[in-house]
Amino acid sequence: MAADIGGFEDPSAEVLAEAAAAFGLLASSARLHLVWALAQGESDVTHLADRVGGALPAVSQHLAKLKLAGLVRSRREGRRQIYFVDDPDVVTVVRVMVGQLAARADRSSAPVHVLRGAGG
Repeated sequence: MAADIGGFEDPSAEVLAEAAAAFGLLASSARLHLVWALAQGESDVTHLADRVGGALPAVSQHLAKLKLAGLVRSRREGRRQIYFVDDPDVVTVVRVMVGQLAARADRSSAPVHVLRGAGG
């Protein structure tokens, strides 16, 4: 039975597992950077690799994982595959988290502390 605390019912185990898997994928700074870039607008893999400074095969593999998880989608334009984030909630979560940490770093003029146990 799910608890109802503060007006919110606990999500099911399946929903929590799905959320954990999505956050797990975003725990990679490379994949988070790709989702951040795609939150700004759609792009092909070549431009994404240039933007994030990654090797084309590695960026392709990250995009494939994000696509399998449903965090990123793609469409074909001629011979190019165009990637985009089609879920505004994913865009919001990424923008809020990265934006808050960037603002905190700017305010303190100190590096952002890495959380213990965070993925890399």
